[in-house]
Amino acid sequence: MVSTKFIKMLDEKYGIRFKDVRLLEEAFTHSSYVNENPGKTFGNYEKLEFLGDAVLEFTVSDYLYRHFQHLNEGELTRLRSNIVRTEGFSKVALDCGFKEEINLGVGEEKAGGRKRKALLEDVFEAFNGALFLDQGIEAVEKFLSQTVYPLIAAGYFTPSRDFKTDLQELLQQNGSVTIEYRVLNESQQPPHFEVEVLVDGKKLASGEGRNKKKAEQDAASHALEHLNGGK
Repeated sequence: MVSTKFIKMLDEKYGIRFKDVRLLEEAFTHSSYVNENPGKTFGNYEKLEFLGDAVLEFTVSDYLYRHFQHLNEGELTRLRSNIVRTEGFSKVALDCGFKEEINLGVGEEKAGGRKRKALLEDVFEAFNGALFLDQGIEAVEKFLSQTVYPLIAAGYFTPSRDFKTDLQELLQQNGSVTIEYRVLNESQQPPHFEVEVLVDGKKLASGEGRNKKKAEQDAASHALEHLNGGK
């Protein structure tokens, strides 16, 4: 169950008071918890995540269109892609204290699910889906103006950043190399991919995401961090 302390924090820090607390509970409930607690009256976050994904794509797109008019369509698309990557929303979820509030089943907890960036991203999207249903698009935009939009304005997300392209350009400065992305693990409920990037057959880094494309970008990002000495 979502803690009283967390509910109080949402009110005091972000001015959010859920009318239907069940939506908030659902947004923070993993399917593994529901399976182990069949008596609960609320479901898991997957449908709210589906809705939240669309809500966030719209609101972020609207913000970018209004505040980055100097960028063309391709640059706006790449910037939006960087923002909604696992790395981006999972960071905001951590900053907002979402990690400790997730309801997980015993097995998922033991497997380290709470630490997975992809799960944090899913919960962040589900939370915004729940907020949209409870209070409408203006409440979501207000919350994002306190969390995501300041990061965008501060340049946290580089407009032209495509980690796979950046990695390829860096590695091929001194000649041709073979770069391969290989799926290590894949699950569908909820969707989650783990991918490793290999250079001339040797593993360089790994990443994760709720689809293969995001996992590859995450792996490329970690590879760049490794090659740049963790900077």
